[in-house]
Amino acid sequence: MSAFEFFFSFYGLVLGFSAAELAGGFAGLVQRRRTVRFGYLTVLLAAFVAIDIATFWAQAWTILRFAPFNFALLILGLVVAITFYVAASLVFAKDPPEGAHLDEHFWENRRIVLLCVLAANLVMVAVLTTLTLGTGEFGAINRPMLWIGLAIFTTFTLIAALAKKKGVVTAALVILLLYHGQTITRSAALLVKGGGWTILQSKAPKDS
Repeated sequence: MSAFEFFFSFYGLVLGFSAAELAGGFAGLVQRRRTVRFGYLTVLLAAFVAIDIATFWAQAWTILRFAPFNFALLILGLVVAITFYVAASLVFAKDPPEGAHLDEHFWENRRIVLLCVLAANLVMVAVLTTLTLGTGEFGAINRPMLWIGLAIFTTFTLIAALAKKKGVVTAALVILLLYHGQTITRSAALLVKGGGWTILQSKAPKDS
């Protein structure tokens, strides 16, 4: 087992609990769909958090796959994963009363959810910057689009977390989802351009 496999068996497990919280919360509300009113703000927030969790799964591969075994990295992964778990656990209301509207739960908890997500992202940016400065690889990642993307993400996450008007919060969440959407689209385009992948195991050449 490599150092990354050992780390990710722990990090991925805890991060996976966050995805399970979102899925379980959504499934529970679908079961109560006749007695609980869905709010589109909660749906937007859930989609944003879910995609960001997937982003962190990808970032672990990009940033940490060559990392050595280190206890400090395990603690860092624990902190990041728990931060996401707290955010995910607050997206959907637990056992909402009959007739409840999810928008009420959204306004009570969106600040904690969004600030937790933002904090986790900033921690990973700090780790990436510190690491690449130390190894001399900062120039390889120092691209304008990286910082423009971080500025967009940070600005609109703060707006969605702190703004008081529903229209402003809605617009900020939509922009964040569009931001993630263009990343997903770009990745899908690269996959198509590469011709996909084989699903058949190549046969070993027969001995002559």
